[in-house]
Amino acid sequence: MQAAFLDLDLRPVLRAGGEPFQQIMEAVATLAPGQGLRLLATFKPVPLFSVLGSKGFSHEERELEDGDWEVLFRPTRSASAAETEPSAAPTPDAAAWPEPVQHLDNRELDPPEPMVRILAATETMEEGEVLSALLCREPTFLIPELAKRGHAWRGGFEPDGQSYKILVRVGASRQAVA
Repeated sequence: MQAAFLDLDLRPVLRAGGEPFQQIMEAVATLAPGQGLRLLATFKPVPLFSVLGSKGFSHEERELEDGDWEVLFRPTRSASAAETEPSAAPTPDAAAWPEPVQHLDNRELDPPEPMVRILAATETMEEGEVLSALLCREPTFLIPELAKRGHAWRGGFEPDGQSYKILVRVGASRQAVA
């Protein structure tokens, strides 16, 4: 029997410069047991693979003729098992952190480039060092990746309301992530 999929076409939102993460998470929350998600996007949504993977979904992606992407997310285990995993939460003790040794301004980059640059930078840093990055939106796909790699983080919108600043403190388990 073929799995049923909920269709979610994000191409109009993405072409308009929108951030569809909330829409994706709301769609996932409405899925019936055993139901999958068929997602259409203007780019290969690599960061989403680990986010939904942590929620119990495998993925299969293919590029469409027009350069857009179709991704099928299939449930691989019960939702309750996925919900028992810890969520990525900011670290409250950031005041005791050392000054950042690296500063990135990613505000002019399109997703997923800001996340790729931040993760690559953390790979060159020593445990305990801090990276500071400016972004044009909240990094919803980056947060679970930081947690998975053992990094601590703090972030929020700057007073101007236009820039999101994140501090990342490199953790010891970064060596374990391939």
